[in-house]
Amino acid sequence: MSGLIDEAGGNHFRGEEAVEGARQAWQKSMERRLGTLREELLERNIGHVAALCGGTLQEPGVLLRYWDREILIAWPELTANYLESEEASSTFDTAMLLYYLTCADGTPIADAWIGFRELPDGGFYHQAFQGYSGNKIADQFGEDPDQYTAASLELGGSALPALAPYAFSFSPLPMIRLACALWPGDEDLPSKASILFDASASHYMPTDGLALLGSGLARRLIKAAVG
Repeated sequence: MSGLIDEAGGNHFRGEEAVEGARQAWQKSMERRLGTLREELLERNIGHVAALCGGTLQEPGVLLRYWDREILIAWPELTANYLESEEASSTFDTAMLLYYLTCADGTPIADAWIGFRELPDGGFYHQAFQGYSGNKIADQFGEDPDQYTAASLELGGSALPALAPYAFSFSPLPMIRLACALWPGDEDLPSKASILFDASASHYMPTDGLALLGSGLARRLIKAAVG
């Protein structure tokens, strides 16, 4: 994972290029690390891995939901296929899934929200993360919060009225919860939005991976709105 947060943080990229640069850096790193991740996982008991990550033990592997689709991680091959289509996942998504299985330690969901700056090593890159996540949400939905609500519901979001005027939680993986909070602007204040993380998130994914999940949520919301 070394160096990926630098790419996500925008040292070499800006805007959408930052996100794509981070994805490419993740994929290159993971192509080198997939073998090591598989070796680490195969030293563990499959039932224990399934329990820690919130998945279901299903022959021949671990079944879980990744965003809105069921995916089976075959054991001992540790390849990933979407259940309904038997389509193989991309190298990027396979890496996300294997990293999730490797990191998962069974820590309960905290039901407390933190910002990116509060994640391990997240403080230095908070501004860059905000630029390609929350700021994108604010630009798209700040003047049309009803459109934001519709997009969030389409993606299966759950309302969080105590968090912000317009806020929803999402579960890209069984034990990782993200929230997107929107504060529409007025003539005095600009619109603002933030992607937040359950306080337990770092027990299931490194900060780089969480940055990519957060930017992925922003992209999915905007795509749901614009079609």
